[in-house]
Amino acid sequence: MIEIRNLHKSFGSLQVLKGVDLTLEKGKVLVIIGPSGSGKTTLLRCLNLLEVPDQGTLELGGLSLSFGSKLKKESVLSLRQKTGMVFQSYNLFPHMTVMQNVMEGPVTVQKKDRAEARGRAIELLEKVGLAEKADAYPHQLSGGQQQRVGIARAMAMEPEVLLFDEPTSALDPELVGDVLKVMKQLAAEGRTMVVVTHEMKFAADVADKVIFMDGGYIVEEGPPQQVIGNPTSPRAVQFLKRISGQEE
Repeated sequence: MIEIRNLHKSFGSLQVLKGVDLTLEKGKVLVIIGPSGSGKTTLLRCLNLLEVPDQGTLELGGLSLSFGSKLKKESVLSLRQKTGMVFQSYNLFPHMTVMQNVMEGPVTVQKKDRAEARGRAIELLEKVGLAEKADAYPHQLSGGQQQRVGIARAMAMEPEVLLFDEPTSALDPELVGDVLKVMKQLAAEGRTMVVVTHEMKFAADVADKVIFMDGGYIVEEGPPQQVIGNPTSPRAVQFLKRISGQEE
């Protein structure tokens, strides 16, 4: 479903990804963990070409891309139609209602009939527990509600892969659970998901595979019970102790 080989990405003289290899099967959940600056968000953003890699190859949903020369616009659009992105800071359109936010992609990008798009939006808002907020504007919602609208909006495009960039990091602690509950439900439905997060319990409960990144490399990867429960690299051990508050 997703296959990355020798992926490199630099910003000026700063080399952020240094030859990443990664495979994820369809219907599986990958969680990416690591300290700030490790390259995890850049890797996620490379999966839908919000950042274009400098070198390497990416195969996603049957589409293969090689980097190092200019990409065709059609290839970029084709890849983005296969991915749905949920951002850390919600990124909802403030001048649109919740319903309009969820409908916008299918109507504008996919040219779907408005009635069809509206019906699907109602289904998705029910799924994330926000059907009664369809006519509200983003500023009238809590952060957790806005993030759940963001998930519904991403799903409205019917992507093959859902990408989550630290979806709970901007939320008050009491709002985190509602968002994670929706994400767990999606995982249980067999959605292919790639999640950058610091929520270790979510990773342990939901992930099929966890990768720990540091310094632009994948330092450790495997099932959560191995990477989170019994890490072997000193850097992963240090990070997990710090994030759990056990570091002396």
